[in-house]
Amino acid sequence: MHVIVFGASGYLGGALVERFVAAGHSVTGAVRSDAAAANVRDLGAVPALVDLTDPHGSLGLLRDADAVVFAAQLMLEPEYRVVSAMLDSLDGTGKTFIFTSGTAVLSQRTDGEWSADVFAEEDDFVPSKYIGARRNTEDLVLAANRRGVRGIVVRPSMIWGRGGCPMIRNLYASAAQTGSVCYVGRGLNLYSNVHVDDVAELFHLALEKGKPGALYHAVSGETNFRTIAEAVARDLDVPTRSIDLAEAVGIWDKFTAIIAFSVCSRSRAPRSRIELGWMPDPDRLDILEEVGHPALRRPAS
Repeated sequence: MHVIVFGASGYLGGALVERFVAAGHSVTGAVRSDAAAANVRDLGAVPALVDLTDPHGSLGLLRDADAVVFAAQLMLEPEYRVVSAMLDSLDGTGKTFIFTSGTAVLSQRTDGEWSADVFAEEDDFVPSKYIGARRNTEDLVLAANRRGVRGIVVRPSMIWGRGGCPMIRNLYASAAQTGSVCYVGRGLNLYSNVHVDDVAELFHLALEKGKPGALYHAVSGETNFRTIAEAVARDLDVPTRSIDLAEAVGIWDKFTAIIAFSVCSRSRAPRSRIELGWMPDPDRLDILEEVGHPALRRPAS
């Protein structure tokens, strides 16, 4: 199968390229720079330089693809427009389109408190005030089956592994800036989490046997932010400190403070496990194993 991965140079995108190549697929990795193209080539895929703001360049790639995996990171409105244009281009072809969403769409702002609410793929929820509009893009993809496109949505929880977890990197950054590893409020809130290699396996299974119009979650465990912050503090031999939202915005930025560290996002993945037979690797269940990875200690570029 010829698979095109948009966002192939990203944290998740690179893992997807690697998994699809290992499965024997012919993979094209759509990227934005020559440096990213070299990385994709090293993974065994063919790079393609694409600017997603230019629909002609990206849509031209779809003609030779059997499957399209959208793992690019865009703002919500451009993302919707690009995905809509791609689905229009694929209309009636029977090809596969897999969209990468995330459980931020169902997150609840709790300012550091734990929430009892936990959501499976088919559960109703009130979309997040801040990023819930992504559900419009999800719905567009899920409805593509009626247009002759095998549309599938994958919602990963907080991804970690290989020293790439953005949220843990931000905890290290808070220590570099303030001398303490910071968390919001009581730090009892959390995102359910999953290792990046297990997410890649779920995408592979979705490509191989996912049902048209299906939504699949990727989640293998959960650990609250205070516990992770305490682990980072032990690694650095510094204290932890509770902060309010205003200070969190100053340490990180408004988006990170609200969307990452002030919400609770708990999820389950029964459809992924039952329908696809997805099973996270038992040796990749503890996010605290990510703490101490050298890559997380480096300042973000």
